[in-house]
Amino acid sequence: MIAKCFIYLFPNNVSCYWTQFRFATWKDTLMMVVGGLCALVHGAASPLMLLVYGMMTDTFVAYELEVQELADPNKTCSNNTITWNNGSIVEIAENTTVFCGVDIEAQMTMFAYYYVGIGLGVLIVSYFQIALWVSAAAKQIQRIRKTYFRKIMQMEIGWFDCNSVGELNTRISDDINKINNAIADQVSIFIERISTFIFGFMVGFIGGWKLTLVVIAVSPLIGLAAGLMAMAVARLTGWELQAYAKAGAVADEVLSSIRTVAAFGGEDKEAERYDKNLIEAQNWGVKKGTVIGVFQGFLWCIIFLCYALAFWYGSKLVIETNELSPGTLVQVFFGVLMAAMNLGQASPCLEAFASGRAAAKTIFDTIDREPEIDCFSEEGHRLDKVKGDIKFHNVTFNYPSRPEILNNLSMLIRAGETTAIVGPSGSGKSTAIQLLQRFYDPKDGMVTLDGHDIRSLNLQWLRSLIGIVEQEPVLFSTTIAENIRYGRPGVTMDDIIQATKEANAYNFIMELPQRFDTLVGEGGGQMSGGQKQRIAIARALIRKPRILLLDMATSALDNEIKARMGRTTITIAHRLSTIHNADVIVGFEHGQAVERGTHNELLEKKGVFFTLVTLQNQGNDLPNDKASLDVEQEVLQNVTSFSHGSYESHFKEEASEHVEPAPVARILKYNKSEWPYMLIGSIGAAINGSVNPIYAILFSQILGTFSILDVDEQRVQINGICILFCAVAVTSFFSQFLQGYAFGKSGELLTRRLRKVGFQAMLRQEVAWFDDPRNSPGALTTRLASDASMVQGATGSQIGMIVNSLTNIGAALIIAFYFSWKLSLVVMCFLPLIGLSGAFQAKMLTGFANEDKKAMETAGQVSSEALANIRTIAGLAKESTFVDTYEQQLEAPYNSAKKKANIYGICFAFSQCVIFMTYAAAFRYGGYLVSSEGLHYLVVFRVISSIVISGTALGKASSFTPDYAKAKTAAAQLFILLDRVPKISLSQTDGEKWENFKGELEFINCKFTYPTRPDIQVLNGLLVSVKPGQTLAFVGSSGCGKSTSVQLLERFYDPDEGTVLIDGRPSHTVNVPFLRAQIGIVSQEPVLFDCSIAENIQYGDNTRNVSMEEIVDAAKKAFLHDFVMTLPDKYETQVGAQGSQLSRGQKQRIAIARAIVRNPKILLLDEATSALDTESEKTVQAALDEARRGRTCIVIAHRLSTIQNADIIAVMSQGAVIESGSHETLMDKRAAYYKLVTTGAPIS
Repeated sequence: MIAKCFIYLFPNNVSCYWTQFRFATWKDTLMMVVGGLCALVHGAASPLMLLVYGMMTDTFVAYELEVQELADPNKTCSNNTITWNNGSIVEIAENTTVFCGVDIEAQMTMFAYYYVGIGLGVLIVSYFQIALWVSAAAKQIQRIRKTYFRKIMQMEIGWFDCNSVGELNTRISDDINKINNAIADQVSIFIERISTFIFGFMVGFIGGWKLTLVVIAVSPLIGLAAGLMAMAVARLTGWELQAYAKAGAVADEVLSSIRTVAAFGGEDKEAERYDKNLIEAQNWGVKKGTVIGVFQGFLWCIIFLCYALAFWYGSKLVIETNELSPGTLVQVFFGVLMAAMNLGQASPCLEAFASGRAAAKTIFDTIDREPEIDCFSEEGHRLDKVKGDIKFHNVTFNYPSRPEILNNLSMLIRAGETTAIVGPSGSGKSTAIQLLQRFYDPKDGMVTLDGHDIRSLNLQWLRSLIGIVEQEPVLFSTTIAENIRYGRPGVTMDDIIQATKEANAYNFIMELPQRFDTLVGEGGGQMSGGQKQRIAIARALIRKPRILLLDMATSALDNEIKARMGRTTITIAHRLSTIHNADVIVGFEHGQAVERGTHNELLEKKGVFFTLVTLQNQGNDLPNDKASLDVEQEVLQNVTSFSHGSYESHFKEEASEHVEPAPVARILKYNKSEWPYMLIGSIGAAINGSVNPIYAILFSQILGTFSILDVDEQRVQINGICILFCAVAVTSFFSQFLQGYAFGKSGELLTRRLRKVGFQAMLRQEVAWFDDPRNSPGALTTRLASDASMVQGATGSQIGMIVNSLTNIGAALIIAFYFSWKLSLVVMCFLPLIGLSGAFQAKMLTGFANEDKKAMETAGQVSSEALANIRTIAGLAKESTFVDTYEQQLEAPYNSAKKKANIYGICFAFSQCVIFMTYAAAFRYGGYLVSSEGLHYLVVFRVISSIVISGTALGKASSFTPDYAKAKTAAAQLFILLDRVPKISLSQTDGEKWENFKGELEFINCKFTYPTRPDIQVLNGLLVSVKPGQTLAFVGSSGCGKSTSVQLLERFYDPDEGTVLIDGRPSHTVNVPFLRAQIGIVSQEPVLFDCSIAENIQYGDNTRNVSMEEIVDAAKKAFLHDFVMTLPDKYETQVGAQGSQLSRGQKQRIAIARAIVRNPKILLLDEATSALDTESEKTVQAALDEARRGRTCIVIAHRLSTIQNADIIAVMSQGAVIESGSHETLMDKRAAYYKLVTTGAPIS
């Protein structure tokens, strides 16, 4: 049967489902088979109980009839038959005799034993059913995890380029959890539900086939309603998400180009645009709430109508044709109902199976993939003697994700020599080194070591010859000593100390409080850049490598010569001063080695090397040698302040992870304008809550009618009850609809409001806040999308749930105590247990996956550290160490999973058998009350069913609530954002404004570091000023702080030391919107928004509505008008996302027009004319010259030819101005500027 279900559901993937079990041993299979059998037996228990329930009902009815007969003083009971006092037998209609002598208490005791027996059986089988499946799954998952991680660590580096580390981490955690869900308890529960489904129908057919068929005929309607609801909700959710996606796209576009938005003061405009797009999503959301309400109402309506039909027809069969006894009626009806319910509840399991199957596919595909370069392989030669000659023969190579990097590269590196490789970035220097380490294999050509192709050598052995220090050295989060030990297994402490002395790290390590046992922090975060560098050097030296690769920004090796003795050394130079003493220098350009020779030979060639040297040396003519900060001094400073910046930021991250859930009162405050909706919703919820207790009354009333002697009276009563059922059906339809609609509406309004205020709060933050990777546009848009919609769970629907549960419990208890307080007290003892078991069963539906995640965290840290630093690990050939560590870390979660299997099994077993025990106690005591206190049996049924039903409802309600805790945390995150006070206020009132703004600018000793990179000094005492109407041009190599100075002027950031004066006022006292309104900016890569050309130009001034005349006028000044008029839609042409429909020159000119519309006093031009072809360059240049007229202007130059007519040219290097003046004065000085102009070298 089950197999059939699978085949029916996934005809083509049956094999796929079973492949999830491919890691099962015979023991696991045995456990799963036994567990499956237990589940089958467990499934049969509830239908079996119905048989007992039916017999019991009959007993009660018979007893009641006897009591009524014997009420006549002329009748007595002899030999189990009622006789007249004169001895003749009493006959009623149709000549039947009336039996008597029912010993109600003895009967009830027997039924109680039956219940207890079934209960104990259930206790045992349900424990095994869960424990066996869960522990079998735990074993398999353990194997899958190990195999998968080992396989990932075996993959070649190229594979990691195509699979992001984040994605792999999610696969290791989430995808494997999905497989776990699909092969653990869910399977046994599925089997149990299907078994109940089968046995329920069997009980029905055995009891009475006619009634069974009637009920079956109606049950598809219930299924249909449930199915339609699921479909409609999925479809509507899809539409809602699509509608939100538009708003999300707006948010993403705005947050990605936050600098442009800030520069043009477009914050309010963007918030409006976002809000417009939210309305559609809100409407879909309300529709979704309404549809859920309608379908839920429809579902309950059908169920109650079904009750009415079944009881009406069933009672006909009992009274008129005597085909059924009252007991069999109950048995048939509940049998079929139970079967239908269980079939419905089996469907969530299928979902788990499907997602598990999908997850298994990706995981097993990786497990089955053969790596192209296998680091665990034992094959390949190991040379006896290594000399160290390295040669590249016509190597061509490109990364899997990028175009060609190396292009027919040939070079020779002689043994024992130090070879330095220089060249502009992107010319293939680091790539050549990675090929030597065999991270990749070349597409063409080969790399040889002592004449052997390195592909023929053993990989682990080859990598053991090489010591490498990367540009950004990676340390693992353990102690300094352990980090150095990674270099070579089994080294002594003396070796480590020796290596640190050679690497010049010994002194700073001894100054740390814990010396070699100091923890370096996640990714080495507690160490400064210089310290990390030296630990990495020590790690490379301790390998005693034959080949040393240094890819380093600074030369921290003072005794470099000592380190290089007798080794082949390859240095990639970033600071050219560090390679004076190299034996050979090779110049790279566009993936080829274009020049080779000693330092002096290459200077005479005036090629690549010469340009680089000129640019870097201009910084060294400063007095007191400020620019080439002595490395030693920088390092000392770092040790004393213990890398202040990184340390602090490290702490901040720790702190912010833990968020206190927000108080509900504050969440409700945002929802208070919707109170009428919430009131109506609550009324609906209250009516829904009282439906269950009313059902208990009606159901017991029907059973009561069977003991009425007068047949006509019976009929009248039964018809009346069925009509009441119909009334309840209609009422619940409307009340469910009300609850769904009202809470849907209030919830969606709240979501929209929160999204809007959240977005506005984001736009209020200073630009530095967006530099934090935790606030990347992606992260922020997700936060807007998910956090805001989660918060709903804490207000609307949550209140509905609470009201519903309270009325349910309240009504049930009132009914129960009103009819029999004694019995109620007995049943009440079990109420907490029933509630618990209901909650537990509901929790089981969601699975226990979340708890597994916690246990996996430490193992997750190992895996994510390993994957993030895979290059370093491969270079050290330490893959197997990490695999071993990971497998050790898996032991703890595995043991806890096995332990949990038992606990979970016990809880499950307990929750399953509680109801049987409750029935045993309650009906036994009920029997006693019926016989000794003359209680009517209908009251017994009424009390028990009302309390039991409300108990289970209570348990279920506690879990149906959309995750309440999640909602509160999500709200808390939003509130943190709303409460954050930006460091640079955008308010219209803070700071001063003044008339006649002139545009005189001065930078006085500005020092600045970006908050996210505290160890890199970007501006280092910038001193420069410009008078109103003058043009200042910045010249210098990239990264010297040109663009940064412009950002300080816009007040995206404030300087750490020194001041920026604007018209003689310090910038941090000036009103920000006022200041930005005076500045027009044209950036290197202008950001355009996804709207028409006209709207993009209008964006220049967001304080007013810019007229079409002004737009055209600005476009003419920007030499844009003629081009726009050639387009079919002219100014209404859409520019596409990020202006993708236009060429660079066109975008540039739109950006210039946008700046002109603003009519600014200060113009900032980050000229990107270097990116344009000659034709567009001329036009753009002309447009810029036009725009500069009569304004203070700062130009960031990328070509020297474009700035010769500037009033002041400032040549920058390493964050300071090294010379300034007009073109003529600087040419006469014959210093850095003169060199740049005469050699015609490119700057950036």
